[in-house]
Order: sequence, then structure tokens, then C-alpha cells
Amino acid sequence: MKINHQYKFLLVIFSLFLFVSCNKKAAETVTEEEHHDETGVVELTPMQVKSAQIVFGIFEKKNLSEVITANGYTKLPPQNQADVSVFLGGIIKTIAVIEGQFVKKGQTLATFQSMEFNNIRLAKAKLTEELQQAKVSKDFLELEFARQKELSDENVTAKKTFQKINTELETIKNKIKNTENQIIILDQNLSLGGNDNASILSIVAPISGYITEVKVKIGSSISANNTLFSIVDNSKMHVDLLVYEKDLFRIKVGQSVRFVLTNQGNQEIIGRIFSVGKAFQNESKSVAVHAAINNSTIGLIPGMYVNALIDIGKNDVETLPIDAIAKAEGKEFIFIQEEHDEEPKSKGQEVDTGVHFKRIEVKTGTTQLGFVQVTPLQEIPAGAKIVAKGAYYLQSTMSNSEGGDEHNH
Repeated sequence: MKINHQYKFLLVIFSLFLFVSCNKKAAETVTEEEHHDETGVVELTPMQVKSAQIVFGIFEKKNLSEVITANGYTKLPPQNQADVSVFLGGIIKTIAVIEGQFVKKGQTLATFQSMEFNNIRLAKAKLTEELQQAKVSKDFLELEFARQKELSDENVTAKKTFQKINTELETIKNKIKNTENQIIILDQNLSLGGNDNASILSIVAPISGYITEVKVKIGSSISANNTLFSIVDNSKMHVDLLVYEKDLFRIKVGQSVRFVLTNQGNQEIIGRIFSVGKAFQNESKSVAVHAAINNSTIGLIPGMYVNALIDIGKNDVETLPIDAIAKAEGKEFIFIQEEHDEEPKSKGQEVDTGVHFKRIEVKTGTTQLGFVQVTPLQEIPAGAKIVAKGAYYLQSTMSNSEGGDEHNH
């Protein structure tokens, strides 16, 4: 009997041990399930959000499929570019502008002194004097012509004298006409210098725009063959795109053009085709397509390389920036900010000041100009703030956190 009591006691102890072990495993299973429920959520402090440069955005409707991709450059028409030169030689006395400065049409860029200009003034003065003398001679010959004409009608001998006076009168008239024409030409040259009585001449801007080059210094010797300043007016910037022969039949005037410049924070720039070239460019079998730019106040300069999309249809899809997509475990995800209580639910409970991000699995499609077609595989709350930039950082933070948890387990 004593042995049976000992056996029963051991059996009770063993049963109790099994019960505790099972409860412990159950508790661990619950803990693991709770951790799993939290998978896909990452919390950052406001300082971490700022440091990671996380940017929020929303879905945007864009046409990414019915498009033609084309490369090209920003370009200015010749009417919006100017090389400033002078009509005669001289020496630069003052310079009033610097590179990058905006100038208005007619504004003085520099002044110069010119011996050639002085010689033109002297030539004009000499011709003006000759013109006055010729006019005096003409008046005399006209009177003599009238007198000799009366005499010639009565006296045969006087006809020879009349013919001589007539010839001299025609000669002086031609001289007056030629001298007046020469003075007009000199006046036109003098007017280029502004005031024909000034000893210092001004070089003025022929168009409004920005100074891109200043090629002179104080004391520089200049001539009519030299470009002294260059000016561009970027307000009429357009884009020249090269479209290959296979796509040319689908290009029409009026179609929308979109492109992105990295130095403009990936801001999308919109344009519209206004002209299609009628000849191939060199040996490339491509044709230049010209597109006007709608938002022209974005700081474009001539010669910028662009990769553009020409819309040939209308098939808008939901898109996000490429930086909004994170890849992990062979899947693709985006992150949204989760709303949470900023006030404690009970007295003594701490306020949650962290920023919570939830991972949402998505399927991506066509990618163009830094945007990608996105189809969420989970429901996203209306008005949710989507992480447009910084998804990679959030995924890395989540992966590191999960790796740490697994290590602790």
C-alpha cells in the first residue's frame, strides 16, 4: 500500500508538470501570434520621420500605356536669342551688366569711344557743306537756264549756250541727289550710336532677357565682327523631340507631352505639340517634333536633355512615384500612415507620440517617368496618407526590427 501511495504521488507530480508545460507553450504561441499581428507595422519618432525625409502623397491618375517615349532637348527660337555687337570699332569705356543679370530691351549694356564714329561725323559735315554749295549752284543755274531759254528762241547762236547751261543744271541736280543719299546713309550709321553729337556711344540690349556671356573688359578693343554680349529670353522655351519613323504616323499636332527634370524635384512638366518636322534628322531616321511648354516659369535653360512621353491615347491608371514602392519577400508594398490616439485612454497612461506606418501589399504595372501603376491588394482607408518617398527606409527599419525579434526569441 505504501508503494501505491508513492506511485500516485509521482503520477500527480508528473501530471502537474505536463499541465504547466502545456500552458507555457500556449502562452508562447499567443505571444507569437500577437507579434505576427503586429507584422507590417512600423513606428518612428517625429524626429526619425524628419531625418528620413519621408514625403506623403496620394494616388494620381496618369496615362502610362498609350504613350510614345521620345528623347530631346529644350530649345529657344532664334527670335529669343541675341548676340550683341557694334557697327564699328572702338574702345570699351564702361560695362554696366554682369552674367546672369536680367536686362530690358534698349537698356545700356556698355559704352565705348570710337574714332570711326568721329570720322563718320566729319564725313557727314563735309557732305552737308558740299550739298549747300551744290544747292546754291543749282539756284543760279536755274535762273540762267530760264534766261538762256528765252534767248535761244530768238537767236540760233544762243542755243548752244542754252544746251550747255541745261547740261550743267542736270549735273548739279544729280550731284545734290547723290550727296543727299550719302548723308542719309551716314545718318543711319550715326543713329546706331544714339546721339550723333556724343563722343561716348552706348551699346544697348536688342531684346529683353538674361545676360549669358560678357566677352569684353574695360579698355577692350572691339570691332564690328566681335560678339560682345549674349542674351537669351527663356520665356518662349520649347522642346524638340526626336520621334522615329515607326511611330511618326501616330504623332499629331495638339497631343499632350509630359516630361520630368530631376533638378526640378521630379516636377512633371506639361507641353503640347505645335509642329511636326517634314524631314529626317541626319541619318537617324527620326523626325523633330516641336512642343510648346505650358508651365514656362520653372527655370528651364536651352540644351537640357529630356525624356518625354507623348500621349497618343487616354488610358489613365492609378499611379505613385517609384520611391513609394518597397520590395521584400518577393512581394511589393507601400506604406500608409496609421491614425492613433494622441490622448491617453485612462489616467496615468502615457501619450503615444510615435508615427505609425502600416505596410500594404500592392501589385505594380507600367513604369514611366518616375511613376508606376499601382493596384492595392488590401483595402486602403479613404483619405489615407501614402508614403510617396521613404518606403525603402521604412522597409529596412521593419526588417531590422523583425530580425532583432527573431534573434531574441
